[in-house]
Amino acid sequence: MAVADVIVVGAGIIGAACAEACAARGLRVTVLDTAGVGGGATAAGMGHIVVMDDSEAQFALTCYSQALWQRLAPELPAEAEYTPAGTIWVAADEEEMAEVRRKHAFYGARGVATEVLDAAALAQAEPHLRPGLAGGLRVPGDAVLYPPCAAQALLERARARGAEVRLGVGVAAIGGGAVRLSDGGALRAGAIVNAAGAAAAALTPGLPIKPRKGHLVITERYPGWLRHQLVELGYLKSAHSQGAESVAFNAQPRATGQILIGSSRQFDAADGGVDHAILARMLRQAESYLPGLEWLAAIRAWTGFRAATPDSLPLIGRLRDDPSVVLATGHEGLGITTSLGTGALVAAALTGEPPAIPAEPYLPERECPEAKTH
Repeated sequence: MAVADVIVVGAGIIGAACAEACAARGLRVTVLDTAGVGGGATAAGMGHIVVMDDSEAQFALTCYSQALWQRLAPELPAEAEYTPAGTIWVAADEEEMAEVRRKHAFYGARGVATEVLDAAALAQAEPHLRPGLAGGLRVPGDAVLYPPCAAQALLERARARGAEVRLGVGVAAIGGGAVRLSDGGALRAGAIVNAAGAAAAALTPGLPIKPRKGHLVITERYPGWLRHQLVELGYLKSAHSQGAESVAFNAQPRATGQILIGSSRQFDAADGGVDHAILARMLRQAESYLPGLEWLAAIRAWTGFRAATPDSLPLIGRLRDDPSVVLATGHEGLGITTSLGTGALVAAALTGEPPAIPAEPYLPERECPEAKTH
């Protein structure tokens, strides 16, 4: 007998969003996780709710998801720290200002408000940036939040609609409408959502997912020191590089007054410990944009593994060879932003309702025709 209509494997922000969306549509939901809520990549994410434009498919999912976050924001608890700080994409030179103008035109043609900043306006918006930068693009609709507490809030909303959340439960295999547990037991459901992030390929062999390691650093509290999420335009090259290692400047003001600093990306790094050489490179890059950072006290550095796909788009939808398995993984650095959109697409696939955006760009068969269940 099925214990639920849907079993979601993974209690990170993607799994939590899938559970909330399915429960909101009247489905019986059970969430399983071997650890706690909001661990894994969720705890290693900066919490940037950002519209991205690397492709039309990426834009559609991030824009749709951001609208869902904006709608949900008034109902989030204070602990989720949702803050509409906006983003400034920082241009170092005139070549990058050309990219600013391209992004401004792209967003504007699709209804997303942006503002081109010249050098003086950028310095006024963020006085701690180094002199001599060319300008930037301000995207006022972007926001930041604290991902682990946001995931907890989504699961609490799912629980209020009858969902069951079972933590400390290991999952050995999924498929054929069943979840086989590490203790030898099994659970049955009409659908099983694989939201296990970088571990998703262990449950669905053949997925083209590679774990990508990232570092974060957080400072003591310096209220008002930083006003916007700041991202160097060179970040786009770094984020989608298939090289073994890369760093880029990314800094975020937290509601606590702390400053969260990223980012780094490493393929083929199995060790989850802090790589001090990479960390030093990342901080040097951040200080090259915000020289005053070197005088601020850092209190913690940590890492996490994000699930990356070859085309930088997530895998969302049913497996062709086993329609009982629904994938919700491969979000890499955009899982926090796209979690709500992913949950809505998964719920639409399970209920048969028309999706709010076309689902085809994210369907698993585009990237993993060989994916199988155990």
